[in-house]
Amino acid sequence: MAEAAGDALSPLLAAHTTLRVGGPARRVLAPATEAELVATVRDLDAAGEPVLVLGGGSNLLVGDDGFDGTVVKVVTRGIEEDVAACSGAVLTVAAGEPWESLVRHTLEHEQVGLEALAGIPGSVGGTPIQNVGAYGTEVGQLITTVRTLDRRTGAIRTFFALECRFGYRSSVFKSEPGRHLVLSVTFQLRLGSLSAPVRYPELARALGVAVGERAPAREVAEAVLALRRGKGMVLDDADPDTWSAGSFFTNPVLDPERADALPADAPRFPQPDGRVKTSAAWLIERAGYGRGFGEGPARVSSKHSLALTNRGRATAGDLLHLARQIRAGVESTYGITLVPEPVLVGCEL
Repeated sequence: MAEAAGDALSPLLAAHTTLRVGGPARRVLAPATEAELVATVRDLDAAGEPVLVLGGGSNLLVGDDGFDGTVVKVVTRGIEEDVAACSGAVLTVAAGEPWESLVRHTLEHEQVGLEALAGIPGSVGGTPIQNVGAYGTEVGQLITTVRTLDRRTGAIRTFFALECRFGYRSSVFKSEPGRHLVLSVTFQLRLGSLSAPVRYPELARALGVAVGERAPAREVAEAVLALRRGKGMVLDDADPDTWSAGSFFTNPVLDPERADALPADAPRFPQPDGRVKTSAAWLIERAGYGRGFGEGPARVSSKHSLALTNRGRATAGDLLHLARQIRAGVESTYGITLVPEPVLVGCEL
């Protein structure tokens, strides 16, 4: 088992998450290569050791008692390219590669598709688990395969896109928590300097284009970064509004009858299966928990009502108390139970 040196291996999980909360683990390991990563996890599983696999820590809320086991940080790096005029760019990316470095790579090499996902924290290996998405793009639209270690069998398995069962913030990997350790992800991207069609109205307005039109990919990425900064969604050590796990609740997807029961001005986004997605932020704000809500060290972001933030001294208990208060208020007002988006470790909502 390999360990990296330095402060990054602090046993306190608060040091490994963007929320900056979480108690200690027994130990933290950071295998440097994929082979070492696979061997480490296999050995720990064979020994019956509790294991928490950790990437960028951007979608995680760890309890104040920490994790009574071994944390394995995924720090593998690398982007392999296969570029052809007819098929575009096929990129196979190590799970520990920072997401933002991959987006920068695609912009520098005029490989189109990820530009609307600029500024998202975390690592590449976490993106297929949640089917990460923003501003009209989801990674599941661009992934061809996901290579994994099946921790139940110990075998290496490659999932093709259809087998991943990508949905709104969901996948086969999320439906079987902890079973599949993502080792690498393969994306297929178009070549060119113009973006994919801009599908998100807010982004289209920022770019001055109509929904469905294209724009220079670099300009799309810059516009997305500006929008995200305005919502406190780009990590900044000096800004507590960014000390969060991003959106704390997913947008509810409702049956048509339940969607019809919402107030007339509630956002409605028809889905391919006939259901209707509405805005968790709208529900939270209208239920009385808008930006800046809270009195203690855990508060709703002053920039975005979907983010719960650590103002510097919050505990996991503080954040969970706030989340429960918001969830109960929305349920009382609209009869809708919000679902948390971050993975909860050693705690529950």
